[in-house]
Amino acid sequence: LVKLKINILKLGRVLVARRHCRSVLIRCFSSKAMQYDYDLLVIGGGSGGLAASKEAAALGAKVAVCDYVTPSPKGTTWGLGGTCVNVGCIPKKLMHQACLLGLAVEDAKSFGWQLPESKTHDWGTMVNNVQDYISGLNFRYRTELRTKKVDYLNALAVFVDEHTVELTDRKGNVSRKTAENFIVATGGRPKYLGIPNEMELCITSDDLFSLSTPPGKTLVVGASYVALECAGFLTGLKYDTTVMMRSIPLRGFDQQCAEMICTYMEEEGTKFIRGCIPEKLERAESGKIRVYWKPTKGGDTLESDEFDTVMLAIGRYALTEQCGVRNAGILTDPSSKKIIGTGKGIGLTEQSNVDHIFAIGDVLHGYPELTPVAIQAGILLARRIFGASGKPMDYEKVPTAVFTPVEYGCVGLSEEEAISRHGEQNIEVYHQSFKPLELTVPGRGDNSGYLKVIVDKQDNERVLGMHYLGWGAGEIMQGFAIALRLRATKEDLDELVGIHPTSAELFTTLKVTKSSGLDFRQAGC
Repeated sequence: LVKLKINILKLGRVLVARRHCRSVLIRCFSSKAMQYDYDLLVIGGGSGGLAASKEAAALGAKVAVCDYVTPSPKGTTWGLGGTCVNVGCIPKKLMHQACLLGLAVEDAKSFGWQLPESKTHDWGTMVNNVQDYISGLNFRYRTELRTKKVDYLNALAVFVDEHTVELTDRKGNVSRKTAENFIVATGGRPKYLGIPNEMELCITSDDLFSLSTPPGKTLVVGASYVALECAGFLTGLKYDTTVMMRSIPLRGFDQQCAEMICTYMEEEGTKFIRGCIPEKLERAESGKIRVYWKPTKGGDTLESDEFDTVMLAIGRYALTEQCGVRNAGILTDPSSKKIIGTGKGIGLTEQSNVDHIFAIGDVLHGYPELTPVAIQAGILLARRIFGASGKPMDYEKVPTAVFTPVEYGCVGLSEEEAISRHGEQNIEVYHQSFKPLELTVPGRGDNSGYLKVIVDKQDNERVLGMHYLGWGAGEIMQGFAIALRLRATKEDLDELVGIHPTSAELFTTLKVTKSSGLDFRQAGC
């Protein structure tokens, strides 16, 4: 039986290898392939674009990646790797860690550590060390492309027609390249408000992580996860920080959890100005930035205050017009400017209306703007384009985390989405608040943790969504996400033996439902 299994595995490998060789030979002798410079040209060297290009090259395709970063209005630029690596997930998580370490130093005293009463944080040291790490990643990505035999073209690519792009490098040199297939993976850049002086006086997440001087008193405009994450670690690093939000926090996320995050942040010192938007910005005599704002729902009364730094985090726009998608006949959504996936052809969800041009990541309309999503979609798309697989990307049940001071992890539907899709009468919510054991001795964070499981009462209490507020949220939710993909039920969670003492084990002991109205606070350990 063992030998039979081994022979089956060997046969599978042979079949895959034969299919791969066949696709390579077809491309080598195809008249189409011979008339283009590349089999695949990827526009955008972010996580998704790099993943797709390396996978395509591994399948025998001749591949190039075009990547160029237009400096921000403040002049900030960066290397290969895209938003996540340079001005997103990576520096954000590291600065969040700096905030957590500051809290840990304070908590350590309760556990017997004899430490100085005063502690200070050096912004410059943190920024330099974070940027050094990122520079190392940039170098590694360039090396990987060379090793995988992917041509790296450090130039701005703009479509001339559906098979040609014009490349402009930093020195202004212009050239053209052609390809049989294209993947647009250009991502996006931060939006601005559209008021005078904002580009001169404000920064965005493009600039924050490499600021050479401490931000000081900071106003963060926006209610996105970028806004709350940055405001959270700035507060934790002892900068006077205010969040100004137009409407609701974390639009698209579970709103009960979003409000709990804001409550916790307020308790930790972050200020909130709700229902307002900046109206005017000017440089004050003090050298600071005076911000004038008014309510979004009527009223002409302007309020104002002075800040050292104003950061805009009001959303992002897709970089599609910048690469000339119209010249190739690619259709985009009128509002988001993102490429519309047709759901047809080998590209499936990532297929544009032009049959050899595809889109992944933040430029694809209507799908999650998450790095792991772009990576997975890029790899699977490359395999379909070059005949190695027909497997599509599954955009459902994608886990994610928000790295605010109290972290938030979730997978599946929010409570609002569950009600909208299934009806309020057909769902149930099991929930519980708790205090992490690690915070009991320091005596902080009462009921700062919270979790809930949303189930479908009409389908054997199948789990529709899981939500967790607490420390290590991303690590916890990554593990539980597989349960939703395997259509777990509440009974499956109940039968799972928890690991004690952990916060995650509470998912295995949930008893209180929202409909019962009973006290959902944790009792005992």
